[in-house]
Amino acid sequence: MAMMRSDLGTMKILHLKKRGCFLLKLLCLVVLMLIFCEFLVYYVVIFQCHWPEVKIEAHRSSRQSSASVLKAMFLSDTHLLGEIKGHWLDKLRREWQMERAFQTALSLLEPDIVFILGDVFDEGKWSSSQAWADDVRRFQKMFRHPVRTELMVVVGNHDIGFHYEMTTYKLKRFAKVFNFTSGKLIARKGVNFVMVNSVALEGDGCTVCSRAEAKLMKLSHKLNCSHQQEQIHSNKRCSGVEQLPASEPILLQHYPLYRRSDAECTGEDSALPEEKNIPFKEKYDVLSREASQKLLWWFHPRLILSGHTHSACEVLHNGKIPEISVPSFSWRNRNNPSFIMGSITPTDFSLYKCFLPLESRVVTIYCIAGAILGVLILAHLQLFNPPFYFAQHLIRKHKAV
Repeated sequence: MAMMRSDLGTMKILHLKKRGCFLLKLLCLVVLMLIFCEFLVYYVVIFQCHWPEVKIEAHRSSRQSSASVLKAMFLSDTHLLGEIKGHWLDKLRREWQMERAFQTALSLLEPDIVFILGDVFDEGKWSSSQAWADDVRRFQKMFRHPVRTELMVVVGNHDIGFHYEMTTYKLKRFAKVFNFTSGKLIARKGVNFVMVNSVALEGDGCTVCSRAEAKLMKLSHKLNCSHQQEQIHSNKRCSGVEQLPASEPILLQHYPLYRRSDAECTGEDSALPEEKNIPFKEKYDVLSREASQKLLWWFHPRLILSGHTHSACEVLHNGKIPEISVPSFSWRNRNNPSFIMGSITPTDFSLYKCFLPLESRVVTIYCIAGAILGVLILAHLQLFNPPFYFAQHLIRKHKAV
């Protein structure tokens, strides 16, 4: 009787060990799945991206050449959810995706400067002071960056409101955090970037609009004088004007310049077919014709980068000036977010689009992993025979016959 009890105790211990070992294996599989889907997948995807090559001056050495190329990253429409519309689970998922994507990109690509082209927040146009402070804190955590990398932000309509919602208070609140002013010039390695508050280009003479246009015109004058350095002494209008790098500027803004629709846009991250032919509304979806012509006339840019539409598009203005619409960086707005990588010199540039992991693919991996775990659990509980054992049973039966 004692021996039977001892055997039963031993069997029970073995059963518990076997069960514990199985649970440990399941836990390891779950942890590995989470590590891959929430961390490693970003490295796997972004590791495939690379900085595009750009023409450099022939007389420079290879070391000088690489040092003279500015590596710039452009992303847009992060739309950090606020306290009014933002569900906590949606916030957690979308913000984690953007944080991991951004931090992985910084780690692997090491850009010199990063530009976010507006709509950083989703509810900046109506958020209270406390909500704004909370949104800013979350943004600074997600988009933290090393000292070697600069982060510059352009204002968007969701940050300060559309023109009819925009106020000096909201604009100053945004400017205080991001050091942004319309008509701000960023010059790095001889490359000029002009940051535009496109929300203020309404053309109705409002106070904010008038100030924005005045700053843009003043900056335009400085840039034009810098292009005419050899004529400065004979041009009285340029005497005493601050000298800027003599290269054609790159415009950075939230609203795209005027175009009728996205009908001519192509690519896997362009607008959906049913949306492409919907006409754009001036001063809402795109800038007005008048404002667009003013910017082109004032700055004669060599490149324009914009956001707002959440979809990709490339158009030529006046037959020679390319504008790139940068898609949204967030899974909330697209299944296939991306950002633009630019290798830029004072005389040339080259762009490359880096896609982030597809949300649908990550969800599929979770579903497949969940199904496999379910099968393993059911097999362990002997609720059904796995296919391997079923095949063995058929083979034995065939041999017996």
